[in-house]
Amino acid sequence: MIRNLQCLEISGYQEMKVRTSCAGLRNLLQGLRCSVRYYSKHSCLQTVCVYSKIKPKQCCILDCAGSTCTHRTLPPGSILPWRCFSCKQEGTKIPSKRKQNASITSDLLYKNLLKSEQENWNDISARYKAMTKRIKEKLEELHNKCTFSLGSPRIRFGENVYFEENGCVFLSKADDDEENGDMLFSTEDLGFSDAFIQRIRISPDQRYMAISLKSENSEEATCVIIKLGHFPVVEKVIPSVFSFEWAANDVLYYTSQKNLKCQNVFMTTFTNQKHTKLVYTEHDARFFVDIYCTKDRRFLTINSNSKTSSEVWLIDCRHPFKSPVLVQARTKGVIYHVEHRNDELYILTTYGEPAEYKLMKAPVAASGKENWQLVYALEKKTKLVDLEMFSDHCIMFLKNAGHLYLNAISFFSHSVQSIKLPTWACEFELESQPEHTTSTCYFQLTSPVHPPKRFAYSFKENNLIEQAVQEVPIITNCHTTRLLAKSKDETLVPITVFHNMNSKELHRKPLLVHVYGAYGVDLNMSFKEDKLMLIEEGWILAYCHVRGGGELGLSWHKDGCQHNKLKGLHDLKACIMLLHELGFSQPKYTALAAASAGGILAGALCNSAPELIRAMVLQAPFVDVLNTMMKTHLPLTIEEQEEWGNPLADEKCMKYIKSYCPYQNIKPQCYPSVFITAYENDQRVPLTGVLRYVRKLRKAALDHASRTSEKGNWVPNIILDIQASGSHCDSSWEDSLNEVARHLAFLNKELEVCHLQHHSKPCK
Repeated sequence: MIRNLQCLEISGYQEMKVRTSCAGLRNLLQGLRCSVRYYSKHSCLQTVCVYSKIKPKQCCILDCAGSTCTHRTLPPGSILPWRCFSCKQEGTKIPSKRKQNASITSDLLYKNLLKSEQENWNDISARYKAMTKRIKEKLEELHNKCTFSLGSPRIRFGENVYFEENGCVFLSKADDDEENGDMLFSTEDLGFSDAFIQRIRISPDQRYMAISLKSENSEEATCVIIKLGHFPVVEKVIPSVFSFEWAANDVLYYTSQKNLKCQNVFMTTFTNQKHTKLVYTEHDARFFVDIYCTKDRRFLTINSNSKTSSEVWLIDCRHPFKSPVLVQARTKGVIYHVEHRNDELYILTTYGEPAEYKLMKAPVAASGKENWQLVYALEKKTKLVDLEMFSDHCIMFLKNAGHLYLNAISFFSHSVQSIKLPTWACEFELESQPEHTTSTCYFQLTSPVHPPKRFAYSFKENNLIEQAVQEVPIITNCHTTRLLAKSKDETLVPITVFHNMNSKELHRKPLLVHVYGAYGVDLNMSFKEDKLMLIEEGWILAYCHVRGGGELGLSWHKDGCQHNKLKGLHDLKACIMLLHELGFSQPKYTALAAASAGGILAGALCNSAPELIRAMVLQAPFVDVLNTMMKTHLPLTIEEQEEWGNPLADEKCMKYIKSYCPYQNIKPQCYPSVFITAYENDQRVPLTGVLRYVRKLRKAALDHASRTSEKGNWVPNIILDIQASGSHCDSSWEDSLNEVARHLAFLNKELEVCHLQHHSKPCK
């Protein structure tokens, strides 16, 4: 899989547990979803921590250049789907005593607000405790029912197979049972019991293994290099590493990470004369750097990407000590990623018209864009979800009009075979490939209410093969509907709707609407046990694919960012109104869910059309865009300007951001009830902004209620649940389960849903 050197953001109420250290092509294209952590082991966009108290069978992220498993954690870089701002101001100079006093006052105010909200939650949480417990029990029951093993992610080198399970790495022979494998590494035995394995790389001669370990409360990973043998030993430990690849048997390249940014590439050797050397530095703060190894292991690529342009340098694995060679100098508006086959570079790029992705090629010796030749161009409004290179073929996974397609391109016949994947499928996930020369591509298909199902595509037979029947069949009582809502400017906006086919009177059923709409990231529509539970309980689920996201290609994102951001809000309004017009629920039974940057559109809707929904749940929401974009000392503010604009340099931009910023537009009116989960250790969405937002929103709601003399005037519940553990992307299995259960308990009470209440009295 072509990997991108940047990092995407995380978001989406379902959503975004993404980015792993494997910044891949999909990470760039899709924007890595990390924003809504989930406990489901089946979530392809999820990171599973090895220290969960419940300790279900661990599913790890084995990600090697030769065989990639896309279970990953999104990397912290530019095109992220989650928020990219850190509240840590390391190295900030304090030039005057007045500023120092102001800082002390600000810190005191922050601590008081934090303490007040924590006390408020402790007082309120009791009212949800019983229902939360029942929901957790139901979710655990569904989890056990829907759990089936598709096998551990595997890395194959000849006759050897490496795999991970429960925080340990094992080695077995290809034909042996995995139970007979030899343990090579254990996080617990080596004192890393509070970390999970994020990435694994095996050296070409299999003498060394490099592993990245990451804890729940940190954005940075530690790379551990182990010398393999009868008695494996730790050779070296490198802190704050993002990506790494073996260039040769004893030469490792890696990128260092600091304050959510990667801008330096180092080379370290394990020869008799061991040394470490800086080989590349990126000086532009808008760019994020990572390393990728081509599928045939011929080159390492140093990838430097902003949200709008790319630059790639090649390291020849046959001559790993030579200086990197530039492929094509960065050009504004041109993004590109590189693979290699038969002395030619295959380049996935936005170069040329239309500005959507195209597959091109050029000789290694003449790699400039003037020599790029078109191999394949995507159709209009088609989203390239992922691309995988093989020795004789290229596989593209595409999304068009809500449906998934597999396109196989033959490098010999130059033919393109297109297969429409099952209509119920909403997401796919590639599995590890045994060899670069394989004749079969394995992947999984899933939807929010369908557990992963395994498929294989045969290049020789040109057909799709459904693998052995699994214990959990595709459910047949859930109906999937794809709609188009007409937005304010007549643009048609896709909506995907799920509901129980046996449900009657849909206008009286509770509706949960999902939205994101930023960074060109799709809504996460992989399987979640809680979505299946809601369908069984009669809920309707709706996913609004608004502009700013990436569901219809790069132009869909461009049409919803910077000075077009309000289009996403108009799209969301149109989607909800259409759902109600078609009889899918009604405002008093409708809730909205969003996470991270999705909080912008959700918060904007609350300010501009609060009458459309009754309740809202937000996870680590980005709700104070203007103030955040005005603070250039934050590590990612500059690169974020390509998504939101630069309010410091452009007064029109400042006014435009202010027109939709959730925090800036709070006013006394009747708001829906709101439940927000935030994290003390969140480096991407500053907790201070969330605290200010909640305080201002609560005051506005109370002011409206006090001005309204109507008897029985309704006052919304505005709740902030601050988690001491967890971060923007990572939380343990049990913590995630608790969060989801609390959200659903809140929604059930606010929408007066009685399914999970064990009493016979009608809801009030």
